[in-house]
Amino acid sequence: MSRIGKSPIKLASGVTVAVSPANEITVKGPKGELKQVLDRDIKVEVADGTVTITRPTDQIRHRALHGLYRALLQNMVTGVTDGFKKQLELVGVGYKAANQGQLLDLSLGYSHNIIVEIPKELKVATLTEKGQNPKIMLEGIDKQLLGQVAAKIRSLRKPEPYKGKGVRYSDEVVRKKAGKSAGK
Repeated sequence: MSRIGKSPIKLASGVTVAVSPANEITVKGPKGELKQVLDRDIKVEVADGTVTITRPTDQIRHRALHGLYRALLQNMVTGVTDGFKKQLELVGVGYKAANQGQLLDLSLGYSHNIIVEIPKELKVATLTEKGQNPKIMLEGIDKQLLGQVAAKIRSLRKPEPYKGKGVRYSDEVVRKKAGKSAGK
């Protein structure tokens, strides 16, 4: 049995989980509502504040989906109760970040500024303090969307291994390489 798949999901107060006949799960909570369509073979049971996921057989496909859907449902429950946050940091001379509503304006050392449109489901904020690297804060209830947008922003200028310049997650550690040795 899957160690992840067999553990039940505890629902916080104010969170409701509904299962439609087409196996679409709707999770509603204080921060919003999320939906996910599950495979028709996987069964979801909601009883007295816990959600249990079961699989019909021990086929490889069912075993793989069992843990996956349990993790996705746990992320949905966490998202509608607490939400998720990601923070990115711009390391480099002259790198800037500013936002107007859902438009993020990035100056990353290219000849032009890059404008990224952030989906309306996420909140974006930028912070620039003197003597500190500019920061971008992303916040939302959908963990998958949040990670995808953060990865897209990071891909605009990945941290390079010699000086560490670029866009990185605030908790990311960039391993630096030694450059060419000067003389002998």
